[in-house]
Amino acid sequence: MNFSQLIAHPEWLLIVLAPIFFVCIALEWYIGNRKQQLPPSAQYHQKEVLCNMALASLHQVADITAGLFISKVYLLFFGWKLFDIEMNWATFILLMVAQDFCYYWFHRASHRVRWLWAAHVVHHSSENMNFSTAFRQSLMYPIAGMWLFWLPLVILGFDPNYVVFAVLLNLGLQFFVHTQAIKSIGPLEYIFNSPAHHRVHHGKNPQYIDKNYAGVLIIWDKLFGSFEPEVETVQYGVTKPVNSFNPLTVTFAEWREMWREQRQSELTLRQRLKLIFAPPASQQINKKGS
Repeated sequence: MNFSQLIAHPEWLLIVLAPIFFVCIALEWYIGNRKQQLPPSAQYHQKEVLCNMALASLHQVADITAGLFISKVYLLFFGWKLFDIEMNWATFILLMVAQDFCYYWFHRASHRVRWLWAAHVVHHSSENMNFSTAFRQSLMYPIAGMWLFWLPLVILGFDPNYVVFAVLLNLGLQFFVHTQAIKSIGPLEYIFNSPAHHRVHHGKNPQYIDKNYAGVLIIWDKLFGSFEPEVETVQYGVTKPVNSFNPLTVTFAEWREMWREQRQSELTLRQRLKLIFAPPASQQINKKGS
C-alpha cells in the first residue's frame, strides 16, 4: 500500500504499522518477562494485554468513523475554509506540527475537564507501563468531543483525510514512548517527547500529575509550563483504581461514577455542572495530599 492509498484510507495506517508494534512488544516481553531486566511494572500479564488489545480495537472503530464523519459533515453543510491548502511535503509537515499543537490542548483538557477525563482515564488506569499500554484507549473519545480539537485544521483548509491521517500517525508515533526499556534518547529530549517524559505523564506521584501532555513534540509542555523531568521512580496508575480487566468495565467506570453522582437529588445546577466540567476530583484530592 503506497502513500496515496493510505491518505485515501487513513484507517489502514495503524494496521500497516502493526507488525512494527508487535515486534517491539515481543522484544520488550523477552527483556522484561524472560530476562527479568525490567521493573515488575514493565512486565506483561496475559489478562491485561488482552484487555488492552480489545480496548484498542473498540477505540479504532469509534475514532476513525467519528473523525471522518465529523469533518466531512462540516464541509457538506458549511463548506467554508479559510484557505484551500494544497498538500505537499512542506504543508504535510506543517499539518503534523499543527496537529501536534492541537493534540497538546486536547490532552491537557482531557486531564482538566472531567467529561473528557472520563474517556481518557482508560489510558491511565493500568498500573503497568509497557508497549501494550499504548493500545489502552477508549471508544468514548468521540462522545467526549475529541474531534472538536482537530476541526480547526479542516476549517483552515487541510483535507479531512490528511487530518485523520495526521492524527493516526501522531498516535502511532506515541506507541514508542510507552516503555521502560529506553531510559533516554539524549539531546533529542529537548525537542521530542520520549519514554522518560511519558513515564512521568503516567505517574500518580504528586509532582507528576498533570505533566508532560506532549504527543510528539515536548516543546509545547516547555512553552506552556507543564513540563516535569523524570527524577523519582514513577508509580503508575490513577488514584481511583478500576481493578478490572474487562474492557467494558474499564471503559465505562468513570462515566458510571459520574452518572451516580449526578443522581443525587440535593445537588444544585452549579454543583451538577461542576461534577461534569471541573477537574477530576480524584486528582484534586491527590494534589491536596490525601
